[in-house]
Amino acid sequence: MFLVQDHLMQAVYFAPRGKKRLLFLGTNLQQRYLSPQDKLIGFLGEAGAGKSLLIRGMFPGLELTNDDDGINVRPLPLLDDADRDHFRCHTYHVDVRFESAFTQPWRIAEAIKKALSKERRVVIEHFDLIYPFLGINAEVLIGVGEEVIVTRPTLFGPEPQAIAEIVFESIKYRRMAHSAEDITSMILEEMGLDKPEVHSEIKHGFVLELPGKPDIDLDLVEERVRQIIQADLPISFCDEEHIRVGEIPYPCTGPRIHIKRTSEIKGFRLLKEFRFDPLQKLYTIAGIVGEEAPSRSLALVGATPL
Repeated sequence: MFLVQDHLMQAVYFAPRGKKRLLFLGTNLQQRYLSPQDKLIGFLGEAGAGKSLLIRGMFPGLELTNDDDGINVRPLPLLDDADRDHFRCHTYHVDVRFESAFTQPWRIAEAIKKALSKERRVVIEHFDLIYPFLGINAEVLIGVGEEVIVTRPTLFGPEPQAIAEIVFESIKYRRMAHSAEDITSMILEEMGLDKPEVHSEIKHGFVLELPGKPDIDLDLVEERVRQIIQADLPISFCDEEHIRVGEIPYPCTGPRIHIKRTSEIKGFRLLKEFRFDPLQKLYTIAGIVGEEAPSRSLALVGATPL
């Protein structure tokens, strides 16, 4: 296991949509890529990308200083303990974007360095914002966009900004795909089908799974979805289990990971065939969003691949 960690260049996963699946992925990443000796863990990605859920999965029981429920821990435990020169916890969490509203970045960086010198672990969200003041790269960097990128930097990179640029650009496809997925599910229910219970991800898209082959016209489904997209309806958070499309509430496993209006979904199309999964014994419908663009990857000079 430690050999894999030592030689990790880059691991990439589709970023799942839904609380349980993000927590499960976090647990998986912790088991595969973290060592007990890792002290500085950096997370990168936009607000609402799912960083906090991944952290909860990777570090069960860790008190997050700022989360999506609006719970803010003041004063920041890391800063408080650094001022007292008495570190009570083994692991600390810092949301740099949030904390920078109250504290100068150089002071946050000094507290982080002090904790590391005392053999404490620090888990940092928005690591790219503190890196110029910290001057130390993380032992493990995790970027969350359309994909979850895990890398163990060397002296030659990657720099946090390189990962940040990738995940900031790709998150729009994840949000478009998630919104298109829920709208497609709404249309399928309008046509008399049960709501798909299981879904998965593909590049710039989604997959809906159905127990039987439905007797529906996929061209008609696509047209109905496009009508809703063109209607420019607002998509908003309703509660932890629902979004609101226009005035209509709809069940959703990831209500915070959406675009703001249906018209922001670009290039929507359905693959015009039902594909059968012989192992799961399910039929699938796949949808794609966005325009094709050259894929980007990290150039890790001097890194050793798996």
